[in-house]
Amino acid sequence: MALKAVHVSDVPNLDQVQENSSLSLYSTRFSKGLELNRATSFRIPKFLVIGHRGHGMNMLQSSDSRMKAIKENSILSFNSAAKSPIDFIEFDVQVTKDDCPVIFHDDLILSEENGTVFEKRVTELCLAEFLCYGPQREAGKEGRCLLRKTKDGQIVKWDVETDDPLCTLEEAFQSVEPSLGFNIELKFDDNIVYQQDYLVHVLQVILQVVFEFAKDRPIIFSSFQPDAAQLVRKLQNNYPVFFLTNGGTQLYYDVRRNSLEEAIKVCLEGGLQGIVSEIKGVFRNPGAVPKIKESKLSLLTYGQLNNVPEAVYMQHLMGIDGVIVDFVQEISQALSDMIKPAKAVPAEDGNGETEAKSQLQFSQQELSFLLKLIPELIQH
Repeated sequence: MALKAVHVSDVPNLDQVQENSSLSLYSTRFSKGLELNRATSFRIPKFLVIGHRGHGMNMLQSSDSRMKAIKENSILSFNSAAKSPIDFIEFDVQVTKDDCPVIFHDDLILSEENGTVFEKRVTELCLAEFLCYGPQREAGKEGRCLLRKTKDGQIVKWDVETDDPLCTLEEAFQSVEPSLGFNIELKFDDNIVYQQDYLVHVLQVILQVVFEFAKDRPIIFSSFQPDAAQLVRKLQNNYPVFFLTNGGTQLYYDVRRNSLEEAIKVCLEGGLQGIVSEIKGVFRNPGAVPKIKESKLSLLTYGQLNNVPEAVYMQHLMGIDGVIVDFVQEISQALSDMIKPAKAVPAEDGNGETEAKSQLQFSQQELSFLLKLIPELIQH
């Protein structure tokens, strides 16, 4: 597949974008589309299940083989996720130094040569350099060894059961099942203070690829970088933009990142459509959910608790709009079993009619109790 680097001089201004460029998020996977119009109204008509980095993230130090099954953020991972009844996949996009949007989570890419570990910033590589890491698409060609640094600082070989080459955003649009929505995380380094001109440059390069290849594919943008999130909303009004936050579970120099209340402010100030929060932040502060809803914002969550079916079902009951998960097949099936109607049972009024009840239900009193209990459990 021919790949090309896109230069800012080729990127259209907002007023040059075609008027019919996917103004609604519609997919055959939805009974109704996700609607975003130029008046900024937005609604999610069903509880969304979103595949984290495709079929799930890689945790190379995990004893759970599912966390090492398929290379994350790869075409194979995306299309494997598409086989499950999910709505979107989430993946991370960065831009190389020759202006090509690529899909990779970590800020640094690690390799080893003659026993020495080298690390390079993804955004300082050109496209050809980036693609030479890991397995290669060209038969007989061997790529550079790919390593990864774990959260505890260990450097390990990026070994998975089924490997796949690194890829670009353009490749994803052209090679992934077209009905599957893309939640495109605009990835920036937490430790760098970015100038607005640089952010605009990067976002315009990404938008050029999206406008050229998205067609009718549902798209959601998201970012932990508050300025980038607000800028991508200003640069286009075709696709919804969500602000990513840890919800106060981790603190940053930029106070806008430190709570759900601050996230609401970022969204309202920038005209964003929603928040994506670490689920622990929501469970620690469940009172923020009605505040988010009152602000007419959507709420999605991410985090390892989203791999627990009961935690996902609890969010469904709380009115959260969707979850980003690693175990896409298991969570999709479990959620379907939990919320689908069970066999019809006689109505309580004894008139002989029947009614369908979901397999799991909580009374309002029970739900209130759980919402008080969960924050206490999460703190410990």
